[in-house]
Amino acid sequence: MKKTIAVITTAYMSMMVTVQAHPIVMTIDKTQSTVSYDLTHPLHEVHAVSKETESEIDADLQTKQITKVVAEVDVTTFDSGNSNRDSHAMEVIDAITYPDVEFTSSSVEQKGDSVEVNGSLTFHGVTKNISIMAAVQWGASAVTVDGRFTISLTAFKIDRPSLLMIPVDDALRFTLHGVYNKK
Repeated sequence: MKKTIAVITTAYMSMMVTVQAHPIVMTIDKTQSTVSYDLTHPLHEVHAVSKETESEIDADLQTKQITKVVAEVDVTTFDSGNSNRDSHAMEVIDAITYPDVEFTSSSVEQKGDSVEVNGSLTFHGVTKNISIMAAVQWGASAVTVDGRFTISLTAFKIDRPSLLMIPVDDALRFTLHGVYNKK
């Protein structure tokens, strides 16, 4: 009897080991991923897109959990379709001194088919804690993440650009679409 219990216990423990979380590093697929921003002025809306994000997540495809997120994008890669506007934007954010926006997660909380990612965002030489809500779709070998967050230009010490003496809204809205594949 004791031998049977020992065998069952050993078999059970072996099964438990196989279902434990095993996060793997997954890298963003630049051909399918974008980061965009929207900025509002009373006279028009600005929308710019970058396809040059460097990003990795630690994810477990079995348990469908993301445990870590890191991302970086070169601000000069955003394209609004108007090169004069893009050049002025680079001047406003001092892209020569601060060429990159960086994000590193401090926590990731699963909420059904979504995640709340908290972490530090460094932009224009200023680091602030932010929270990003994102929907997650799990595939056999890929994870798709769609998220949004908003920052304050003035909180990141950026003088709001003006058109006809009217400044843009303080809110800079970001939209993320990332397709991550196994490394």
